[in-house]
Amino acid sequence: MSEPTPRLAHVGIAVPRIADALPFYRDVLGLAPGHPEAADGATIVSLRFGDVDVELLEPRDPDSPVAKFLARRGPGIHHVCYRVPDLDRALAHCRAAGYLVDETPRHGAGGRRIAFVHPEATAGILLELTE
Repeated sequence: MSEPTPRLAHVGIAVPRIADALPFYRDVLGLAPGHPEAADGATIVSLRFGDVDVELLEPRDPDSPVAKFLARRGPGIHHVCYRVPDLDRALAHCRAAGYLVDETPRHGAGGRRIAFVHPEATAGILLELTE
Protein backbone atom coordinates (compact mmCIF):
# COMPACT_ATOMS: atom_id res chain seq x y z
CA MET A 1 0.00 0.00 0.00
CA SER A 2 1.46 3.37 -0.97
CA GLU A 3 1.69 6.38 1.31
CA PRO A 4 -0.91 9.13 0.73
CA THR A 5 0.19 11.97 -1.50
CA PRO A 6 0.58 15.44 0.05
CA ARG A 7 -2.17 17.81 -1.06
CA LEU A 8 -3.41 21.34 -0.64
CA ALA A 9 -5.41 21.67 2.59
CA HIS A 10 -6.31 25.36 2.67
CA VAL A 11 -5.39 28.91 1.73
CA GLY A 12 -5.33 31.44 4.56
CA ILE A 13 -6.47 34.94 3.62
CA ALA A 14 -5.77 37.82 6.02
CA VAL A 15 -8.65 40.30 6.24
CA PRO A 16 -9.27 43.28 8.54
CA ARG A 17 -12.85 42.11 9.16
CA ILE A 18 -14.37 38.75 8.31
CA ALA A 19 -17.82 40.34 8.21
CA ASP A 20 -16.70 42.56 5.31
CA ALA A 21 -14.99 39.73 3.36
CA LEU A 22 -17.60 37.02 3.90
CA PRO A 23 -20.36 38.29 1.53
CA PHE A 24 -18.27 37.57 -1.58
CA TYR A 25 -17.60 33.95 -0.60
CA ARG A 26 -21.10 33.33 0.77
CA ASP A 27 -23.31 35.36 -1.58
CA VAL A 28 -21.36 35.27 -4.84
CA LEU A 29 -19.63 31.87 -4.68
CA GLY A 30 -22.31 30.19 -2.56
CA LEU A 31 -19.89 28.83 0.05
CA ALA A 32 -21.20 28.07 3.53
CA PRO A 33 -19.06 29.54 6.30
CA GLY A 34 -18.06 27.32 9.18
CA HIS A 35 -18.26 28.37 12.82
CA PRO A 36 -15.63 30.92 13.86
CA GLU A 37 -12.61 29.50 15.68
CA ALA A 38 -9.69 31.15 17.45
CA ALA A 39 -6.01 30.29 16.92
CA ASP A 40 -2.74 32.25 16.95
CA GLY A 41 -4.45 35.48 17.95
CA ALA A 42 -6.89 35.37 15.04
CA THR A 43 -10.51 34.52 14.39
CA ILE A 44 -10.75 31.97 11.59
CA VAL A 45 -13.77 31.18 9.45
CA SER A 46 -13.36 28.28 7.03
CA LEU A 47 -15.26 27.93 3.77
CA ARG A 48 -15.17 24.65 1.84
CA PHE A 49 -14.10 25.21 -1.77
CA GLY A 50 -14.21 21.79 -3.42
CA ASP A 51 -11.51 19.68 -1.76
CA VAL A 52 -9.76 22.74 -0.29
CA ASP A 53 -10.75 25.23 2.40
CA VAL A 54 -10.44 28.98 2.24
CA GLU A 55 -9.71 30.35 5.71
CA LEU A 56 -10.55 33.98 6.39
CA LEU A 57 -8.21 35.24 9.12
CA GLU A 58 -9.14 38.29 11.20
CA PRO A 59 -6.73 39.49 13.90
CA ARG A 60 -8.02 39.38 17.47
CA ASP A 61 -4.76 40.60 18.97
CA PRO A 62 -2.78 43.59 17.62
CA ASP A 63 0.47 41.65 18.12
CA SER A 64 -0.73 38.50 16.32
CA PRO A 65 0.97 37.26 13.14
CA VAL A 66 -2.13 38.15 11.09
CA ALA A 67 -2.26 41.70 12.50
CA LYS A 68 1.43 42.19 11.69
CA PHE A 69 0.89 40.82 8.19
CA LEU A 70 -2.01 43.22 7.57
CA ALA A 71 0.04 46.17 8.85
CA ARG A 72 2.95 45.29 6.51
CA ARG A 73 1.15 44.07 3.40
CA GLY A 74 -2.56 44.71 3.71
CA PRO A 75 -5.26 42.11 3.02
CA GLY A 76 -4.37 39.10 0.92
CA ILE A 77 -3.02 35.57 0.93
CA HIS A 78 -1.31 35.01 4.26
CA HIS A 79 -0.29 31.36 3.82
CA VAL A 80 -0.84 28.13 1.94
CA CYS A 81 -1.30 24.90 3.88
CA TYR A 82 -0.20 21.49 2.63
CA ARG A 83 -1.60 18.30 4.15
CA VAL A 84 1.18 15.75 4.56
CA PRO A 85 0.82 12.08 5.57
CA ASP A 86 3.27 12.37 8.52
CA LEU A 87 3.89 15.83 10.00
CA ASP A 88 6.74 14.73 12.27
CA ARG A 89 8.56 13.13 9.34
CA ALA A 90 8.02 16.22 7.15
CA LEU A 91 9.45 18.44 9.91
CA ALA A 92 12.46 16.16 10.29
CA HIS A 93 13.12 16.46 6.54
CA CYS A 94 12.75 20.26 6.75
CA ARG A 95 15.26 20.47 9.60
CA ALA A 96 17.72 18.18 7.82
CA ALA A 97 17.51 20.37 4.71
CA GLY A 98 18.19 23.50 6.79
CA TYR A 99 14.76 25.05 6.42
CA LEU A 100 13.51 27.27 9.20
CA VAL A 101 10.45 25.63 10.70
CA ASP A 102 8.48 25.45 13.94
CA GLU A 103 10.51 23.18 16.17
CA THR A 104 7.48 21.25 17.32
CA PRO A 105 3.94 21.02 15.96
CA ARG A 106 1.25 23.07 17.66
CA HIS A 107 -2.53 23.05 17.54
CA GLY A 108 -4.28 25.13 14.89
CA ALA A 109 -7.89 25.53 13.81
CA GLY A 110 -9.97 22.41 14.28
CA GLY A 111 -7.42 21.11 16.79
CA ARG A 112 -5.19 19.89 13.94
CA ARG A 113 -1.44 19.62 14.46
CA ILE A 114 0.35 22.26 12.38
CA ALA A 115 3.80 23.74 11.82
CA PHE A 116 4.97 26.66 9.69
CA VAL A 117 7.92 26.76 7.31
CA HIS A 118 9.57 30.18 7.03
CA PRO A 119 9.11 32.02 3.70
CA GLU A 120 12.90 32.25 3.28
CA ALA A 121 12.90 28.51 2.67
CA THR A 122 9.94 28.45 0.26
CA ALA A 123 10.49 31.15 -2.36
CA GLY A 124 8.72 33.79 -0.29
CA ILE A 125 5.53 31.91 0.64
CA LEU A 126 4.60 31.19 4.25
CA LEU A 127 3.74 27.49 4.25
CA GLU A 128 1.79 25.65 6.87
CA LEU A 129 2.08 21.87 7.15
CA THR A 130 -0.65 19.74 8.70
CA GLU A 131 -1.69 16.09 8.79
